[in-house]
Formats: sequence, C-alpha cells, structure tokens
Amino acid sequence: MFGQQLMSGLATGSLYALTAVAVVVVFRNTRTINLAQGDFAMIGAFLALVFLKKFELNYYVAIALTAVCVMGVGVLVERLVMRPLAKSDWLALFTATLGVYYILHGISGWIWGRDTKGFPVTFDPTPVHLFGTIVSEGHLVNMAWVTAIGVVLYVFFKYTKQGIAMRAITDDPDTAELMGIPVKFIVTLTWAMSGFLAAFAGILVAPIIYVAPEMMDEVLIKGYVAAVFGGLYSIPGAIIGALLIGVTENLAGGYLGAHYKSATPFVMIVVLLAFRPQGLFGIQHRREV
Repeated sequence: MFGQQLMSGLATGSLYALTAVAVVVVFRNTRTINLAQGDFAMIGAFLALVFLKKFELNYYVAIALTAVCVMGVGVLVERLVMRPLAKSDWLALFTATLGVYYILHGISGWIWGRDTKGFPVTFDPTPVHLFGTIVSEGHLVNMAWVTAIGVVLYVFFKYTKQGIAMRAITDDPDTAELMGIPVKFIVTLTWAMSGFLAAFAGILVAPIIYVAPEMMDEVLIKGYVAAVFGGLYSIPGAIIGALLIGVTENLAGGYLGAHYKSATPFVMIVVLLAFRPQGLFGIQHRREV
C-alpha cells in the first residue's frame, strides 16, 4: 500500500509542481502572486476540450494549439492589466490578479456553462504493475509530461538568452535594465511562460477530475503552498515542495483518513514557516528600518 500511495502522491505532486513553478516564475520577475494561474489552466482545459471534441483534432495538435492560446491569454493579462499597474504596490498587483481570476471565471461560465464536463481519457485505464505496486497509467503519463516540461525549462533557463535574462532580472532588475536587457519584453515572456505551464496543468488534470470553471481552485491553492514552501524564488524548491505535499497528503489520506488529506499541506506550511520563514530554499532578506 505504501508504494502505491507514494507513486500516486508523486503523480499528484507533479501536477501541483506545474502551478507552483508558474507562480514562482511570475513572482521572481514581477514580485506579483498570480491568483489567476489556476484559471489560466482552466481556460486551457476548456479549449483543449473544444479542440478535441468539437473540431476532432489530433491530441498533440490540440495540446499545441491550447498552449499557444493560453500563452496568448497570459500575454493579454500582462499587457492590458499588469503593465499599467507595474509601478503600483504589491497589494494593487495582488488585487488585480484576483480581479482577473473572477473575470476568467465569469467568461468561462458564460461561454461553456457551469456544468461539469468529462474530458476524453487518452490513456489505458488498466492499472500498471510497477516496482511491486499498482499504478494508474494516467499517473505515469502525467509524470512523464511533467518531467519533459522540467527538462525544457532547465534548458531554457540555463542556455537561452531569454532564460538567462529572466534570471538576471530576478537577481537585480534595475541593473539588468541598465545592462540593456529588455525588461518589459522579458516580463511579457514570463507571463507567456505561465500560460504555457497552465495549459499543460489544465490538460493533465482534466481527465483525472472534470472540466468546470472551479476545477483548478484546489490545485492553485496547493501549488501556491508548494511555491511558498520552496521559498517563492526557487524553481527547484517549488518542485520539491509540490512533490512533498503530494506524497504527504496522499499518505495522510491513506493511513489517517480522507478528512486529514486536505489539511496536511497547510499543517506542513505552518510548521515550516514557524521555523524557517523564508521557505525551504529561500534566502533571508534583511530590511533596514
């Protein structure tokens, strides 16, 4: 039972990781917590459903089109909402993303309705025997996708000019601008990346649960907790935090009871912040008064 719970927790945590990394990527370059990240993913799930069912497109073509469309949503949010408020304080930016959250909720309900919809299952529902445990093929597929996305992100941040520029802006945005880095373009690219990650999060979560305007609310909360757990500036920290949360809540649900599962991540974050306020991989910043 332990092995099965562990594998299931890793699969769940990998989905939290997509949201957690997106939260960290936006926060690092804009100092903004994007409360609309879950709704980006929800829009992606609805669009993928339309491409697959209404237009009967190939699965991989639908994924590509969905990713492009949700990246466009991220860019529009940055250009129309966040850029005019770029010089505002954190509370104004935080409230703006909350407004975007409700706007996307309303738009999705208006276009697609509020009834839950099934998403086509693209994997064999027959359980797979792996390392002496029984694992859903869907979990393995999701973990494979998330691993591939993680490799792409690593290559992007490590070897591309845009990725290195993002890291420079995270370290010191003023110096980066003085060095000729196009900060506004990189910020727009950051929001596009959050849309890219959201598209995959929505597509991977949808077959497991359902498609509806509120489908990503719990995933967003767990992803945000994972981002804080990792320190809000650390992408590896967000991933490790998401996996720890996925495994721990799954074990708690399996051994202690389902009613303990939802509370577990919040107990973890309260305990961690009590002893390490900057998060697992965060850096303590000093402020002179």
